[in-house]
Amino acid sequence: MNNDSLVNEFNSVSAKQWKQKIQVDLKGADYNETLLWKTNEGLEVKPFYHQDDAEQLSILPNKNNVAICQSIFISDEKTANFLAIDALKRGAVSVQFEANEPFDIDELLSNVIASEAKQSHEIYFKLNFLSENFLSDLIERTKELNTFLNIDIIGNLTKTGNWFYDQKEDHQILEKIVNKAAKNTSVLSVDTSLYQNAGATTIQQVAYALAHGNEYINHLNNVIASKAWQSRNQIQFHFAVGSNYFFEIAKLRAFRILWQLLLDEYQFKLDAHIFVQPSLRNKTLYDYNVNMLRTTTECMSAMLGGADTISNIAYDSIYHKKNEFGERIARNQLLILQEESYFKEAAQFADGSYYIETLTKQIAEKALIIFKDIEKSGGFLKQLEEGTIQRKIEESAQKVQAQFDRAEEVLLGTNKHPNINDKMKDELELYPFVKMKPRKTLVKPIIAKRLAEKLEQERLKNE
Repeated sequence: MNNDSLVNEFNSVSAKQWKQKIQVDLKGADYNETLLWKTNEGLEVKPFYHQDDAEQLSILPNKNNVAICQSIFISDEKTANFLAIDALKRGAVSVQFEANEPFDIDELLSNVIASEAKQSHEIYFKLNFLSENFLSDLIERTKELNTFLNIDIIGNLTKTGNWFYDQKEDHQILEKIVNKAAKNTSVLSVDTSLYQNAGATTIQQVAYALAHGNEYINHLNNVIASKAWQSRNQIQFHFAVGSNYFFEIAKLRAFRILWQLLLDEYQFKLDAHIFVQPSLRNKTLYDYNVNMLRTTTECMSAMLGGADTISNIAYDSIYHKKNEFGERIARNQLLILQEESYFKEAAQFADGSYYIETLTKQIAEKALIIFKDIEKSGGFLKQLEEGTIQRKIEESAQKVQAQFDRAEEVLLGTNKHPNINDKMKDELELYPFVKMKPRKTLVKPIIAKRLAEKLEQERLKNE
């Protein structure tokens, strides 16, 4: 007997019949009040989902695998080069280099990518500066590699409150680099991880990612006569994912739907390359090993949500300098998920899940409403200048912070079941809290802040 004939022996049960059965079992309790609940985003979550209510959404590209990426800060080129080669030998297939200033490109990349692997490995850059001459040189020296420059001048504005130079010059440099870009070079980036780490809701993150990206499309369409930049460019969207497992899966999927809708309106191709890291917002100083459990489920959400590349963070990254043990554990978490937990080709696993498909549709619909409101009011940059985006994120963050302070939003080992004997004062190699640096800014910066910071500061004082 095959599986189909076995299933056919059972009568189908409609959503209405399931609900009637549940109401009988509730013995008079109200179905809506007892079993339905609403999220902070206003999404209604039901106790069960059925084929009658779900719509399958074909949104994810068919791809073989999620790329494991190792993130490396360039303190000096020789060390960064060694770490990159070592990471690629140990299971990573791509590398992200972060730098605060120009560096020796040849020394950094020497022997990092073997000639036979140039088309299968990717190099990402996260440059906390903007230099036309350096970027032009970087394009020339990496033209045979699959390279992501990740220029995000608006992202710098949201994070620091200022442009690198000024709005006009920043955009002029961006235009020149887009025109110079090699075939394998992706220039544009939208860093949405800041919105998540600052406390934006799932729906806000999707809407702001869309509006942020739309600013670049509108500007480049207006100033670059040729449309060639669209077809030879990807735009990287850097997302952070938290521990709300199914919602994070749906978030990435909802964004892909909306991005494709936006491209359809413009009638061109500008593929979204989704680069994901676990959130810092829910990471904790005390009972830090729980951070490994958090990052594991977050990486699972990223894989099921259709991420192209994932760079995990170490369990001790908020208070320790980068170290071999922490980085190895973070990388191995991804390798175990891929090779031993059968997530190697997981992008399509969530297809057809009534719950995930419903969440995806709801998030996309609500995010689209926010996006349209932003565009009607003058666009993402205008709302940043007016402080609207910042205020909305702060309101969302304060709501969850209050829930955390009342132990309604739980971080295990921190505001629930803490180990009172846990001591951390002597472990701090990095300052794990928000650093306040008063300065004059054009707009109010969006500040990332962990939920546990206030509680942790109080515990440290009392050690």
